[in-house]
Amino acid sequence: MEERPTLEIIAPTVEEAIAKGLEQLGLTAADVSVEVLDAGSKGLFGMGGRQVRVRLTVNGPDGAPAPSSPAPASGPDREAAPVAKTVSAADEVHDPIIALSETVVSRLLHNMGFEAQVFAHLDESDCADRRSVRVDVRGRDLSALIGRHAETLNAFQYIASLMVGKDAQEFVQLSVDVEGYRARREKQLRQMAQRMADQALKMGRRVAMEPMSAAERRIVHMELQGHPAVTTESTGEEPRRKVTIVPKE
Repeated sequence: MEERPTLEIIAPTVEEAIAKGLEQLGLTAADVSVEVLDAGSKGLFGMGGRQVRVRLTVNGPDGAPAPSSPAPASGPDREAAPVAKTVSAADEVHDPIIALSETVVSRLLHNMGFEAQVFAHLDESDCADRRSVRVDVRGRDLSALIGRHAETLNAFQYIASLMVGKDAQEFVQLSVDVEGYRARREKQLRQMAQRMADQALKMGRRVAMEPMSAAERRIVHMELQGHPAVTTESTGEEPRRKVTIVPKE
């Protein structure tokens, strides 16, 4: 079964949704198949209306349209999130945990006033007894979602993880990244760890790094665990806990 890129768009009318989706995909109407997931409603006296939601699926190399699939269950939570989302796949079947993660994160972003695209996929560390999902958020003006030292992003991730786990009725390890921030931060931490290790050896004494979250401290520990001349340990109390690099005797 061939997985084809799809994009869900919410807009006031079907025409506007299709035009917006084609612009984001950089394609023409002949290149996609369109499915109306929610026709919307005008509401009472022009109030309380619901926007339409359509799904654009990129056609195959031969131009054949993608096979139609059942529309996801509609409801207030799905309709409230005007966020474009690319649907990811696990193996050849769209995993319900992936769909749930995208929906929850999209809804939270909408409630916070952010407009963004949400992409979710199973993490490499996913295993039978622990679902591990990575959610990438992309858009403009998302720095406020990251916050100082990723404090806002970590809080957002924690809340989203609780919501996904509650709805799925199982533990889900959710990792939320914004515009590749976590990947850049990990690279920065690894480089910093090596520099601080060199400094500890040059000075011949223990060197403490800046306070970090448990996830960031783990990156430093992993980076230096095979270092021939230093060891690492976590010291201090939360939220000021930090990694200390210690020269070996």
